[in-house]
Amino acid sequence: MIAIALPCLCEFVWVLKRFYGFSSGDVAGAIGALLASANIRVNRPAVDAGLLVLEAGGDFADGVIAFEGRWLGGNTFVSFDREAVAILSAQRFEARLLTLGP
Repeated sequence: MIAIALPCLCEFVWVLKRFYGFSSGDVAGAIGALLASANIRVNRPAVDAGLLVLEAGGDFADGVIAFEGRWLGGNTFVSFDREAVAILSAQRFEARLLTLGP
């Protein structure tokens, strides 16, 4: 059995996109190939949440973070990232843009 922690998958996605130039669809396919292996264990609901955000044009990690925050009892995803807040809001997450200053 191979356990893949969520931070490892977030890094995997980042490397595939930034270093190797994979498209979001190709990254989703690579994750799908991993998940199809019988000996791989992941937090599937969190991965699915990450994939939903990735496929909507956002960052996989934002979906994972939002999912885990909700799982831990949080009600609102808060970020400086306008795109993440917009995507998560469209997916019916309570999301708020954090701003600095008055």
